[in-house]
Amino acid sequence: MHNNKHRGLRSLPTLAASAGLVCLSMVAGPVAAGKRLDLDDTRWISVGAGLRAAYTSVEDGAPSGDARSNDFDVQNMRLYFSGQLHENIKFTFNTDEIFSDGPVDVLDAIAQFEFSKGFNLWVGRMLTPADRIEMNGPFYGLTWNQYTQPLYPSDQGGAAGTYGRDDGITLWGAAGKFQYAIGAFDGVQGFGNHDDELLFAGRFAYNFLNMEDNPAYYTSSTYYGGLGNVLTLGLSFQSQSGATGSFAESGDFSGYTVDLLSETALDSGAVVTVEAEYKDFDADFTLATLPAGGGGCFCLFDGDSYFVTAAYLFAQETGVGKLQPYVRVVENSPTDAADSDLTEVGLNYVISGHNARLNFNYSSGDANITGYPGADVDSFSFGVQWQI
Repeated sequence: MHNNKHRGLRSLPTLAASAGLVCLSMVAGPVAAGKRLDLDDTRWISVGAGLRAAYTSVEDGAPSGDARSNDFDVQNMRLYFSGQLHENIKFTFNTDEIFSDGPVDVLDAIAQFEFSKGFNLWVGRMLTPADRIEMNGPFYGLTWNQYTQPLYPSDQGGAAGTYGRDDGITLWGAAGKFQYAIGAFDGVQGFGNHDDELLFAGRFAYNFLNMEDNPAYYTSSTYYGGLGNVLTLGLSFQSQSGATGSFAESGDFSGYTVDLLSETALDSGAVVTVEAEYKDFDADFTLATLPAGGGGCFCLFDGDSYFVTAAYLFAQETGVGKLQPYVRVVENSPTDAADSDLTEVGLNYVISGHNARLNFNYSSGDANITGYPGADVDSFSFGVQWQI
């Protein structure tokens, strides 16, 4: 079957309050093939869907402020459509409904001109090339709460794209074990972008051992041992003139990320996975350095951040699935505020790879998607994920 990818600032107080919702709606990953209908020898259509839902309890998160919150949320409900019109021309159209936010949004709308392994061209609304956790999306991450770091502009609420996507063009391909994706996008619109400058983005990765198997330039944070031994080093960057500040006072943004994925399939059938990432952002205007004159600011994180995750997938089945405990440590270090950190300890119950799994996790700390310190709290969640 055809594999396709069905993979998002305000003031500091509202940023911290909205971090949970934004991180749940972030980028998506390579998705199950769904149902494919062959029209003839070269044309076909595929339909699929994905769902993530969770119960979450946060220390002092109740309206009273001194009791645990208790919330059930459908975090993502996605519909996936793809097809082939010609041997070298395909399309992708995906939607996402964030139930706590209301409307159904267009996730992807891509015209795909795919000529060879080494050279392909996509035009439309798509993922901007970025670091691994942004390219995974919520469905293809190793951990349930991977969005506790500052993210690139297209994941900042809509002024520069949403859900990690933006309108633009991407060239991508592979040569041997080297993979690349480079693109130009609208980036931030309005605010400080007086000259309508484009955002430029790229990702380059080298697979030292077995090649990762994802559609196009997308990524996953684990293959549950299905690809054998994997060791991949990735470098991503984004930059845009006029990408920060306000209409009255404009500033620039640039950032880069180095990420590493190591997965070792042991002779026993168990799998050891290690994922790590270092991120460095340079923004002229941030939450702590607002431009003069008011009128609203598209402000971004300035500083660096890192995380490390280690997981172990047991070889033997427990019931219908396998157990995969993990631990994740993240630290955010803004240049204009105090550091923040968070530790997540979790357990995946893997039934059918990324297409069916349960997750239990406990986290403690003050790191969140803004990159700036939030409330230092403990939280627990139980999540369910499926795709078809």
